[in-house]
Amino acid sequence: MRAVDLLLSLLRQAVGELGYEWPDKAVVEAPKEKKFGDLASNCALALAKATGQNPRQLAEALAAKLRDASPHIAAVDVAGPGFLNISFALSFWQSLILEVENAREGFGASDLGKGKKAQVEFVSANPTGPLHIGHGRGAAVGDSLARILRFAGYATETEYYINDAGKQMRTLGRSIRLRALELAGKNTAPFPEDCYQGDYIVDIARDLLRAGPDLPDLPEEEGIDACYAYGMEDIFTGIKRDLADFNVSHDVWFSELDLIRSGAVERTLTALWEAGHAYESDGALWFKSTASGDDKDRVLRKSDGTLTYFASDIAYHADKCARGFHLIADVWGADHHGYIPRMRAAVATLGREQSHFEVILVQLVNLLQGGEQIAMSTRAGKFETLADVIKEVGTDAARFMFLSRKSDSKLDFDLELVRQRTMDNPVYYVQYAHARIQALYRRAAQRGIDPAMPGDLSLLSLPEELGLLRLLERFATVTKDAASNLAPHYISFFLMDLAGELHRYYAAHQILGVEDNDLIAARLRLLGAVGQTLKNGLRLLGVSAPDSM
Repeated sequence: MRAVDLLLSLLRQAVGELGYEWPDKAVVEAPKEKKFGDLASNCALALAKATGQNPRQLAEALAAKLRDASPHIAAVDVAGPGFLNISFALSFWQSLILEVENAREGFGASDLGKGKKAQVEFVSANPTGPLHIGHGRGAAVGDSLARILRFAGYATETEYYINDAGKQMRTLGRSIRLRALELAGKNTAPFPEDCYQGDYIVDIARDLLRAGPDLPDLPEEEGIDACYAYGMEDIFTGIKRDLADFNVSHDVWFSELDLIRSGAVERTLTALWEAGHAYESDGALWFKSTASGDDKDRVLRKSDGTLTYFASDIAYHADKCARGFHLIADVWGADHHGYIPRMRAAVATLGREQSHFEVILVQLVNLLQGGEQIAMSTRAGKFETLADVIKEVGTDAARFMFLSRKSDSKLDFDLELVRQRTMDNPVYYVQYAHARIQALYRRAAQRGIDPAMPGDLSLLSLPEELGLLRLLERFATVTKDAASNLAPHYISFFLMDLAGELHRYYAAHQILGVEDNDLIAARLRLLGAVGQTLKNGLRLLGVSAPDSM
C-alpha cells in the first residue's frame, strides 16, 4: 500500500531527525472511522514508552515535521494522548492513475516472494472417474493461488499427484472387466457394491470391447490389468481435457506408481527408521507422529507387508523438499482435515520448518437450481461433473463462483442465478463493470473524443472519484495479502467492491456529457485505471475481462 509505505518512510525520517530510534511497537493503519483521516499511527505513544518522553509533545513534534515533509500530506492532527491522524492530499490519490497507466498488466504486483520457489499441488483426483464439482472448486483455488503467488514474486510451479497405485486402481480394472463381461453376455451376477457404479464404467467397457473383442476370454488377472490400463488412460485423458476447458494447467504430472517403482518409498522408510522416527510393533512399521504433535502414531507398512497411503505421501513430500521449494502448498478436500497433523509431523521429520508446508482446505459445493438443491448422483444430467457445470454456465462463471467464498466455507452454487445477466449475479456484476468502461471508450471514439487526451487529473475531486482511487490504491495490498494468506477469495471480494463503486459512480455522474473536455479526459483516464485493475484482478482468478456483454 503506497500510502502506508510513504507514511512509514516519512515517520522514520521524522523520528530520526528528533534523535530517536524507530520504536518496534509503532504501527501505521487505517483509522476506525473515515472522519479521522486516511491513516493513523501510534508512533508517538510507542516512542514515549521507549524514551520516557511526553507522548503528546512527541506527537506534536512529529506532526510538525510530517506537515513539511511532503506535498502529499494534506493534514496531520494529534488526537487523545498522542495519536497521529494523517490525511493525504488529492494530488496523492490522483497520481495513482499515472502509476496504473505505467504498470498496466503489472499493476498490483509485488516482490513479496523475492523469487523463492513455491509449489502448489492441487486437484490430484484418483483417475477412477470424471472430475466432479468439488474437484472443480479445488482446481479453481489451486490455479488461482499459483497465479497470485507468481504475481507476488514467487517462482511458482503447479503439480498434479496421480494416485495411480493401490487398491482403488485394481477396483477400477475389476469394475470395467465385470461390465465388459455383462455386455458380452458372459456375466449375469449382480454387480458388486464395492465396484465403481457410474455409467462411465459401462461406456469404457463398451469402447474396450470394440477395441479388443477377445477381452472376455482373457484370464481374470490379465483382464483386470488390461481394463485398468485402458480405463485409467481414458479417464485421465478426460480429466486433462476438463481441466484445460476450465482454464487450468499443471506444470508437472507426478505418478505415485513411478514413485513406488523407483524405490523412493522404501528409501524414505529406511531413512525414517535410521533417524529414529519409525519403529516396529505387532509386525507393522509405525511413524512416531506423536513426537511432532499428532494425536497418535501412524502405520507406514501393515503387518501383511502392504504400504499405507501415508507411506507414499511422506516419500512424495520428501521428493518435494528435495526439489528445493521454499513454500509447499497442498490443496485438499475438507474431508482430509484430520490428515493435516500427521503430514505436518512428517514434514518436520524431513527437516523442514512447518511454516514452509501449508494445506488449503476446500469445502463441499451445494449445487442448486433456482434455490432447490440438486441431488448428486453418477447418472448423466444431474450436473454433478465439472464438465456438466462448465457446459451449463461456462468457465468464467464457474471459476468466479468457486472463488467467491473462503475455500474452507461451504458454497451454494445456484445454476439459475449464475445464468442470469443481472446485477444479482456476482460474475456478471464484475465482468459488466469492465465491459461498461470499454463501451464508454467506444462511444467516446464515435463522438470524436480522443481517449488519449491527457486531461487535468486535478479535476477529479468528487467523493465518488476519491473512493475509486482509494480502492485502486488498496489493490497491491490485497494481492500481497492474498499471497501471504494463500487466500484467492481476497481478490474476488476486492473486485466486487471495485465493481460496485464503479457502477455507483457511473449511475451518478456524466462522463461524456459534460462540457469540459479536460474533465471528460480526466474521467476517462480514471475509468481506464479502474478497467485495468479489474482486468488484472480477474486474470488472477483465471476469469476473462470481456470488452462487451
